[in-house]
Amino acid sequence: MAKFAPMRTQAALYEEIDLELSWSEQELPERERTKHVHRLHPYLGKFVPQLAEVFLRRYSSPGQLVWDPFAGSGTTLVEANAFGARAAGCDVSAFNCLLMRAKTGSYDPAALLSDVVRLSDREGGGKARGGGRYLRSWYAPRALAELLSFRERIGGTAYPELWQIVLSRSARSARLARHDDLDFPAEPATSEYFCHKHRRVCRPVGEADKFLRRYVRDAVQRVQEFADVRSSAPVDVLHGDARVLDPPGPVDLVLTSPPYPGLIDYHEQHAYAYELLGLERRDREEIGRGVKGYCDDIAAVLARARRALRRGGKIVVVVNDRRGLYDGILSAAGLRLEDRLLRHVNRRTGRRKGEYYEEVLIATP
Repeated sequence: MAKFAPMRTQAALYEEIDLELSWSEQELPERERTKHVHRLHPYLGKFVPQLAEVFLRRYSSPGQLVWDPFAGSGTTLVEANAFGARAAGCDVSAFNCLLMRAKTGSYDPAALLSDVVRLSDREGGGKARGGGRYLRSWYAPRALAELLSFRERIGGTAYPELWQIVLSRSARSARLARHDDLDFPAEPATSEYFCHKHRRVCRPVGEADKFLRRYVRDAVQRVQEFADVRSSAPVDVLHGDARVLDPPGPVDLVLTSPPYPGLIDYHEQHAYAYELLGLERRDREEIGRGVKGYCDDIAAVLARARRALRRGGKIVVVVNDRRGLYDGILSAAGLRLEDRLLRHVNRRTGRRKGEYYEEVLIATP
């Protein structure tokens, strides 16, 4: 008779888990995971700000330089600034860099109010023009006209990058996409459908103005909330390839969450923004679009970060290493694994819900 290994109890599993890194939904509700500017725009693959806070406290001090070579939506940069550290991040995605600058920017309340007035004046912009193949396919005519009109009114505002993010967020919501499949919709929804999110029959979205109004208000509230904790420490956002780009000075802490191979197309998730805002796409330079070359690419980035690291500095990598790649990656980067921490992730948003375990690798030269 075949023998089966006994199943491990949850108590046994939790003996191996760093409980400061794992939270229940009750302990850390979504409103806290997406506090202030962390919900300025939806972004797949970001890690919770509370995780960044833990490692900033453990391995950094105010005034030091924290570097994220896979900066993504800017979680590390936002939290490092709130902590009082100098923050620098790099990303090959033009949209990600735009989002990071908008999140970490400094905003004058009077100038924000003036911008809101200008954006609400539908006669204040020129004639709405443009709209490529993607936009014409994925938006109802009214919704597209409203988005293009808002885009025209952004010109002359004090904070155009913030409003470009609002425009992008509104465009995401106003697509002809099923409400229950907003991450990577396969095709436009042109007729009524049963919506698993709302558990009823829904109609395709036909307008954008309601989203624009809502997200303008939300953006103002969020950047003002961040202003209450924002420090004067500088934030540098570098648009480029971290395999060949150096941080802007000696680094005290590297805190990053690299892309996982083959899981998320980081350019395609914001395809609407690239066309609407006229951003350059650099898809071929994106690491993680497949498994081939992944280990060498990640190792090259971490090796460059290692060379910039001050004596005593740490490299903290948050990763779901289900393929068991990172022991080899760290070795190839000239790094020694000092500690491997396990954390329980029991909640994600959208249709990608479900628990899993994630590792945090602490490495040194």
